[in-house]
Amino acid sequence: MRVSNHPRLSLVLGGAASGKSGFAEALVTGTGLNRVYLATAQAFDDEMQAKLVRHRVMRGPDWRTIEAPLDLAPALQQAAADDIMLLDCITMWLSNHLLAEHDLEAAQSALLAALDACAAPVVMVSNEVGLSVVPDNALARRFRDAQGRVNQVLAARSELVVHVIAGLPQVLKGTLP
Repeated sequence: MRVSNHPRLSLVLGGAASGKSGFAEALVTGTGLNRVYLATAQAFDDEMQAKLVRHRVMRGPDWRTIEAPLDLAPALQQAAADDIMLLDCITMWLSNHLLAEHDLEAAQSALLAALDACAAPVVMVSNEVGLSVVPDNALARRFRDAQGRVNQVLAARSELVVHVIAGLPQVLKGTLP
């Protein structure tokens, strides 16, 4: 079994197209552990389908991809100690639950329990949505507030929290491995 000094839980935050996913992938790649990509995005149109295919090709064959738009627990439970999980992204996962009209507190509790039980280190990617204007509709405000709450809970549990702006990482908590 390979050994990594990577934190058990890491959270990489940033805005849209900030470079957060690329930074998170580099964190995972640098560990030498078996790379598992937990994909939460769903392709509802051709543009999104093309984006997902492009990202999978860019990651290359050294990643095992698990599509888990809603229930992350089975994938996290299957993880071995010599794996490292990249959960990309919490924002899409939350959106999926919100649009499906699921109980967000129950979904968050299930996620936290699965993270606690996971044998592998997990790097989570999430959007920081609290830096922009107040949304003009109730659904968008509900999403922004829920995203802010889940980010706060995940940041509190994480050993490493990094905010990526214009491709530049700013460590908010912990130390980069």
